[in-house]
Amino acid sequence: MDHACSQACLSAIFHPHRYFMEEVLNPTQIKQFIEEGYIRLDHAFPESLAAEVRSILWKEMAIGPNDPSAWTRPVVRLGMYSQPPFVTSANTPLLHAAFDQLVGKDRWLPCRSMGTFPIRFPSTEDPGDTGWHVDASFGDNPANYLEWRVNWRSKNRALLMLFLYSDIGENDAPTRILAGSHRDVARLLQPAGEAGMTILELAAAFPSLPPRPTVMATGKAGTVYLCHPFLVHAAQPHRGTEPRFLAQPPLLLKDELMKAGGENTYTPVEEAIRRSLHA
Repeated sequence: MDHACSQACLSAIFHPHRYFMEEVLNPTQIKQFIEEGYIRLDHAFPESLAAEVRSILWKEMAIGPNDPSAWTRPVVRLGMYSQPPFVTSANTPLLHAAFDQLVGKDRWLPCRSMGTFPIRFPSTEDPGDTGWHVDASFGDNPANYLEWRVNWRSKNRALLMLFLYSDIGENDAPTRILAGSHRDVARLLQPAGEAGMTILELAAAFPSLPPRPTVMATGKAGTVYLCHPFLVHAAQPHRGTEPRFLAQPPLLLKDELMKAGGENTYTPVEEAIRRSLHA
């Protein structure tokens, strides 16, 4: 399957005045998103922005990119960042147009920060955070994310997104995603109603789900994976040679999904849920 962005998309990134709200995702990509739960956008933001982001994060860690002796931990987690390179990389014309196609125009909120950065370093040590999971989207206790929940209409969250700020190959701890698992999760969530389930409750049910193919979220710096919010995914140890820089911000909702009476205008995010519940 060809995941590459078209030349027109690239032109839109670097020449926004040429961009007139064209549809940037073709029918094949929309079909893949609905059925497999993700699409990959190459060149979603310039590699120069990725380099600026890495430079800021290296300074934040107070270690150097050319000193492997200082890379003593398998993963370093840094806080939320809202400097211009971070925000600009998440708000290119290409990404905004893709959000409109997948979630619906005026139904999502622009990213104003990139969330937590789990920076992974080459290591034989177990990082301790490689379990399969679905990202939660709502809760009352900000101090305990394990109590947060997900419900069948994906309250608050429109997309799971993977922003690659470094080149990530098969050995560089790419995020693992279970293609098609969003359909299984939708069916798990439906009986729980509006209250939904915690991420631990969901994880406890994963062994009962059908097997799904594992896809590695690899790509060059500037690649973005746009994923259904119910997609099951996991980290993995770093077996390569260069540190991995990746952000996993949510695309937040301005308007709730799966409204009663809106079946005739469901967007791909909603259509994936609808088909899962009526399969």
